[in-house]
Amino acid sequence: MQGSPVSLHLIKLCVGADSVRDLEDWIADRLADQRRRHRPVEHAHVTRMTPRRKDELLAGGSLYWVIRGFIQVRQPILDIQPVMDDEGLTRCRIVLDPALVPTEWQPRRPFQGWRYLEASDVPPDLGEGGGVNELPPHMKAELAMLGLL
Repeated sequence: MQGSPVSLHLIKLCVGADSVRDLEDWIADRLADQRRRHRPVEHAHVTRMTPRRKDELLAGGSLYWVIRGFIQVRQPILDIQPVMDDEGLTRCRIVLDPALVPTEWQPRRPFQGWRYLEASDVPPDLGEGGGVNELPPHMKAELAMLGLL
């Protein structure tokens, strides 16, 4: 579509998760807890810094998660909101679609916080079922390190 903004994305390390399954389980647990507490059911990630390029991120951007040294999955960004933490400090609440979209594995070195990820640098989404999707994570990691994924 001519004239439409090119999406900008974020990339972040998924600290504490050893697999996409860990991240899925963590999201499911948080959403179930919100339901139990009769709170609005919404998945969000809170960060210290607020992205300045909010409009570009909200034009179809996603948060790409690095798990065990590889981008493995993404979540579409639905909203970016300022929030106040318990100590009265302003934080950024990135509201995400709770559904995870698996991507081709792309190696990434560790970094702190989040970074912008240009649309030209994102790994493609994986197709549905079969092939590489069925491999165990350790085999996918080795293939990705060899540049074969």
